[in-house]
Parts: sequence; structure tokens; C-alpha cells
Amino acid sequence: MCKIEDVVDSYVKEKIPPKAPPKAPPLPPCPPTTANPKKVMTKSKANEMSSNKHQCSMNTATRDLYDRLFDEAYRADVVVHTDIGGQIYAHASILGMTSPVIRHMLNQSKGKTRRRSISIRGVPHDAVRVFIRFLYSSCYNPEEMKEYILHLLVLSHVYVVPHLKRECEIQLENGLLNIENVIDVFQLALLCDAPRLSLICHRLILSNFKAVLASEGWTAMKESHPILERDILTTVVQADTRRKASVRKRNEKKMYAQLYEAMEALVHICRDGCKTIGPHDKEPKEDEHPCGYTACKGLELLVRHFAACRLKVPGGCTHCKRMWKLFELHSRLCIDSDVCRVPLCRNFKDRSMKLNKKEDMRWKILARKIVRSRSISGAPFFSLASST
Repeated sequence: MCKIEDVVDSYVKEKIPPKAPPKAPPLPPCPPTTANPKKVMTKSKANEMSSNKHQCSMNTATRDLYDRLFDEAYRADVVVHTDIGGQIYAHASILGMTSPVIRHMLNQSKGKTRRRSISIRGVPHDAVRVFIRFLYSSCYNPEEMKEYILHLLVLSHVYVVPHLKRECEIQLENGLLNIENVIDVFQLALLCDAPRLSLICHRLILSNFKAVLASEGWTAMKESHPILERDILTTVVQADTRRKASVRKRNEKKMYAQLYEAMEALVHICRDGCKTIGPHDKEPKEDEHPCGYTACKGLELLVRHFAACRLKVPGGCTHCKRMWKLFELHSRLCIDSDVCRVPLCRNFKDRSMKLNKKEDMRWKILARKIVRSRSISGAPFFSLASST
């Protein structure tokens, strides 16, 4: 908000030299809040109203006035009949203004006497009383809201009271929704056209399906709405399938990233050398900083085994067979085999020309996925591509 003091000070600094600025004139006294429609709210008052916002949207004096009007039924002209012979006295003008359905019921009520009557049945008497009380001032007792929230959700939908319906949804989303009542709330959300609430219920069911399956609400739904049960089970299977596919893709991506790191470590060992292993024309670099390739240590052990094993023919030794696969995979990723220092790179490159189309395509797909797994994260395609 722009303050008058700031405007006056800026104007003074522009028009008068800064040596002797005059003092800003005092602000005029604020008019009474009752006469100013745009009244200023103090910080303490704002905090008080913010803390009570979830319970009531009006000040205390007005709330107490409507409490007395409802409790004392002063000049009440409507009788609301509930189950078990209960009666609630109310005012037609208030009910008609807050609910178009009740307005229509009042207009259609028989007899034009001073006091008309309507019926709200199918829910407990106390729930109807909380509902009628909310129509007066949009206020409620938190304990009563917690106890009758499902009934209030139904009443707010049937009698078209959108602000009560939204309040019920907020309270359910913020703590009143649990494993025991999620099935009941889910069914009511579908019937009462509450898509956000139904989505939240559905997510809770999927994330806690075993616990929900053992609840009383699921047993009741299984008997009364078997089609809904089948639909939920279908979505559970679909969600589980998506989860497994996501885990599989994540594991595949991790495997491709590890293979890429192994290829980089292989080039690093054969070209530059690492610690105690390297090309024959270079001395080991034992005094250097720790190696930056995470796959270098495991690959170093594999290379040492491959060099000393007497069964290094393909199929003879499991570890040697793995090394042969790494050499062949490197040849698929290598840019220039003529200058490459990795053993057998050119041999495997020439051998790939003689493979059948199906096996060659399998190697090409694997190489493409490995390169793509690292390129998505912004790294270069292959470290050997920029080397000479």
C-alpha cells in the first residue's frame, strides 16, 4: 500500500534542496470504521480473524446475534421436520436466501399460514440442526463438523449450499479423511460431484490398499456396489503395472549409466593409466589424486583377471566373457578405432560387419540407449570421441 508519508517525502526531495527539508505535515485523523467502507484492519485483528476463518466468516457480535436468532427462534415462520419426530424452528427468509432448493420447498409447501413446514429426513436430527445453523452465519462447531461431516456433505450437495460443501471438502482434506472412512467419502464424493475430493480419496486408496481392503467400508461397498469395487481393483492393477514399469525403466537407466561409466573407465585405463594399471608404455600414477571414475576399481580387477586367466576364450570363463562383452560394446561406441588404445577395438569393429542383422541391431540399440542415458543429463556422448 502506498503511504502518504512516502509520497510527501518524495515530493519534498524533488522540489526542495536536500539541505533543509521541511517536515511532512501530520496525517489527518482516520474516520470511524463504521463510516468508512474500506476500513483498515489491524494486525492483531487480522490474525484473530485468520485463526477463526475455518470456523466462521463473520465477527463475534454478528455471530452471537445469529446464534440468538436461531436458538431462540424469534418470530420463526418455518418448522423443519426431521427423523424420529424432531422439529427445528427457523426463518424462511434466511433459509430461502442461502438455499434455492429450500426456497422452492417453501414456495411449494401446503397452506399459506404464518408458519410453513418442510421435511429433511434420512440424516440424524443433530446433523440437520448443524446444517440449518450453518445457513444462518456460515459458522459451525469443530466437534460437530467432525462428527457429522459426511451428512453435511450430502446435505450441502442436495440443497445446493456450495460454501458448506467446500468447507466439508477442506476439512476432509486437512485431517478428517482416514483409512476407515475413505471408502465412504469416495462414494459420497462421486455422488456429490466433488472431483477433487474423489481424486484425493482414490490416491489414498491406492497408496494404502491393503489397509483399506481390511476396513468395514470396503466390505460394505463390496456388497452394495460391486461395480465400483471392480473399477477400484482395475485401477489398483493399472497403478501397480505403471509402478513396475517405472521401476524397470529407472533400473534400466541406471544400468545404462553404469555401462557408460565402465566404458569411460576402460578408455581411461587403456589410454592414460590409473594407479597400478595402465598401458605398457606409461608408468603407473600411484601418487596422483583419487581416481574420478567410480567404475575404475572394479574394472581394474576385471582387467587383471583377464590378463592372467588361461581360459579367456569366449564361454570359457565367466569373468573373461564379461570382459569380451565390454570390449565389443566399446567398439560400438568408439568414434575412431584407428587411434584407440583399447585392445581389440578394431577387431570387434570388423567383426560387427559379419554379424547377422538381428544381433547387429541388438548391439546398436544397446549402444544408442547407453549414449542417450548420459546425453540427457548434459554430459558428452563418449569421452573417447574428443581424444586423439
